[in-house]
Amino acid sequence: MELFIGFDIGGTNLKLGLFDEKLKLLDKDNVANPAGLTAEWLVEHAFQSANTMLTRNGYKLSDLKAAGVGCPGTIDMKNGIIIASPNLPFKQTPLRQMLSTKLGCPCIVENDANAAAWGEYAAGAAKDINDMVFLTLGTGIGGGIISDGMMVRGHSGQAGELGHMIVYPKGRRRCNCGQYGCAEVYASASHTANRANDRLKQGVPQTTLNDVYREKGQVTSKDVFDHAKKGDPFATEIVDGTAEALGLLCINITHFTEPQCVILAGGMIAAGDYLLKKIKEQFKKYVWTMQEQTLDVRFATLGEDAGIYGAGDLAIRQKEQS
Repeated sequence: MELFIGFDIGGTNLKLGLFDEKLKLLDKDNVANPAGLTAEWLVEHAFQSANTMLTRNGYKLSDLKAAGVGCPGTIDMKNGIIIASPNLPFKQTPLRQMLSTKLGCPCIVENDANAAAWGEYAAGAAKDINDMVFLTLGTGIGGGIISDGMMVRGHSGQAGELGHMIVYPKGRRRCNCGQYGCAEVYASASHTANRANDRLKQGVPQTTLNDVYREKGQVTSKDVFDHAKKGDPFATEIVDGTAEALGLLCINITHFTEPQCVILAGGMIAAGDYLLKKIKEQFKKYVWTMQEQTLDVRFATLGEDAGIYGAGDLAIRQKEQS
C-alpha cells in the first residue's frame, strides 16, 4: 500500500490526513498553531505530526510517497512558493522545498480554496462530474473552478477569486480587496450579518431581530436566517439580498465556464434548502432567456475535511505523473 498525506494550513490550525493510493482516509489530526507562528515552526510541526500519525498506524516516514498542501494566499505553483498569505507568516516562502526536504518525499502546494474544491471533486459532492465551481460562504467567499477535470489557476495562480467578481458596480461599501460591489460584500456569511446590523443600528421597526440586537449588540447570519424562516419581513429582506447576489454570481459563473453544478460550502449552508431555493429563484429571475437555463446547486459533503482530501488527492496525482 502506498501512503500519502494531505495538509490543510489555516490561520489557527494545521489539519492533516493520511490516505492510501485510492484516497481512502486512514487517519486524521488537527493541531493548533501557536501565537507568533513562523514558517519554520509550521514545517517542523507538519513533519512531527505526520511522523506521529504514521507511527501510530504502524508505518514509517519512509513509507510516505508524496504530500499535498493547501495554504491560503497567492501561490507560485511552478516553484511551490507562497508569494503572500493572509494571516500567515508567508512571503516569498519556498514551502514546497522546505516541506519536501523535511519529509523526504515530493510535495505539491495549492491554494486552500482550490484544494477544498478539488477535495469535493475527487471525493465529495462533485465526484460524479468534470465541470464544477466551488464557493465557500464564510467570512468572505472563496472559490475554485474545475473545468473538464482540470483546475483553473490562471497565468499567475490567482484565478478562482469568485467572491471578488463585481455584481453591483458602485456597491454599498469597499471590499477588503479594494473594489466596490464584490459579491462577498453582499453574500458572505459575515456580510449578510453586516447588512442586517447596519440597518438595525439605524432603527428598523417591527422586526424580531431587534430583541437579539439589543441583547447581544449584533446579530449573526444564523440569526438572520432563523428569523427569516419564521416569516420576519426584515430578516427575509436581508436573506433575499444575499440570495440575489449569489444568484447573480452564479449567472456570471455559468456564462464563464458553464459548470455542471455549483458546490456551496461554509457555515451558511446550514440554512439548507431554504437558501438553495432562494438562490435558484434569483438565478431564474435574472438569467438570459435565449434558452432555458437551470442551475444545479449542491451542498458540499466533506465539511472541514475537504482541504485534506483535496491536498491528498493532488499528492496522489503528482506521484502518478512523476
